[in-house]
Amino acid sequence: MTPLDLPAVVNADPVLRRWGRNLSAEVLLEVGPQSWLLSIVKGAVEARPGPFLMPRWDVALRIDPDAWADYLRPEPPPGRHDLFALIRFGKLKLEGNLHPFMSHILWFKGALATLRGAAA
Repeated sequence: MTPLDLPAVVNADPVLRRWGRNLSAEVLLEVGPQSWLLSIVKGAVEARPGPFLMPRWDVALRIDPDAWADYLRPEPPPGRHDLFALIRFGKLKLEGNLHPFMSHILWFKGALATLRGAAA
């Protein structure tokens, strides 16, 4: 699955919608040279593929491609299993306004973990 699959999965999940009910932000997700702009409004997601010319975003998540591939595995290896583990080992970099990310960390963890389903 790719981040373009997030809207269908997240918008249909009542738990993620409840966790994100106060989350509205523009999120830039970059995996190496690929990028997606996630527009999140009250927990509902819309995704657009890049490349972009000077996109407006609130928070950017820039992930190493190899680490992203490991993260998407059904059983990721240690250090690649969690967003904070990726940050700890320098594989994920956060930029911009971190408040939406940190105040809705469960939503971000849950939403991105849904991409693991078909990664096998």
